[in-house]
Amino acid sequence: MNRIGLVAIGRNEGERLRQCLSAIVGKVENAVYVDSGSTDNSVEIARSLGVDVVELDLSIPFTAARARNTGFQFLVQNNPQLKYVQFVDGDCEIVDGWLEKAEQKLEQNSDLAVVCGRRRERYPDASIYNRLCDIEWNTPIGETQACGGDAMMRVQVVQEVNGFNPTLIAGEEPELCVRLRQKGWKIYRLDAEMTLHDAQITRFSQWWKRHLRAGHAYAEGAYLHGKPPENHWVKESRSIWLWGLIIPLVSVSLIFPTHESSLLLLLAYPLLIYKTYISAQKRGFSNSDSVVYAVSCILAKFPALFGQIQFYFNKTVGKDNSLIEYK
Repeated sequence: MNRIGLVAIGRNEGERLRQCLSAIVGKVENAVYVDSGSTDNSVEIARSLGVDVVELDLSIPFTAARARNTGFQFLVQNNPQLKYVQFVDGDCEIVDGWLEKAEQKLEQNSDLAVVCGRRRERYPDASIYNRLCDIEWNTPIGETQACGGDAMMRVQVVQEVNGFNPTLIAGEEPELCVRLRQKGWKIYRLDAEMTLHDAQITRFSQWWKRHLRAGHAYAEGAYLHGKPPENHWVKESRSIWLWGLIIPLVSVSLIFPTHESSLLLLLAYPLLIYKTYISAQKRGFSNSDSVVYAVSCILAKFPALFGQIQFYFNKTVGKDNSLIEYK
């Protein structure tokens, strides 16, 4: 696959990185691993597998977006014949056959900029949080608005929009897709297995940080591209403020004037859970997955609210955003 390059990024992924890179050795001729300040043996693992390694300059704040850009630039400079680049996170393993399917789809559809597939959790039953990740990855097939960290992209298209926004600490892939769609390109999700992901989320605090980061990403995405016609993540951000702050605040603040009848507003939460449950059922999720997913979606509004507040506070005081890591 001389026309396909691969960029893997990571930080302290250890054996997960070994699985990631071992899966592509002998299948992709041009691959690079970009390390963001690992203190384990990640760099040594990559080199032992014969994969090129680029270590980011730690004097500059590192983000996943910056790592992907650095890896992309390294590949293109050293392999100008590349037509497509597969991006993958270091905690993911590319499934056999994916690269061929993605390349074929891009070859057959000149209007597609990005092709992604199904990311699955390697150990979905290890914790309820891993299971939630596996459910979350199961998004609709066909033309879509955005991709995640694992996706194959046209080299010329990534160059056309100057790659990922290196300042974003999260949500850089959907933000890139906004700019791609603005130029008339399309993003497509194939009905095909793409990667195995190892979330390793075993504690509630990890789940909380993950959704705090999501709330931050929604806020920044809406700040950058919230105006029509994109309206990027405006609806999601408004929902976070409504369910995470406004309804609880109104309900509690009006307890005395309304003789506690304002607490009836809180009934909106079980109703929303039920609505989300029905929606999940229609998407083909099992009954137990639908219940867990619905409850998690509503509870996630609260850490996401803190993420939104953090973004706007930093923006107001002129403070740089720092990485939010849950592993």
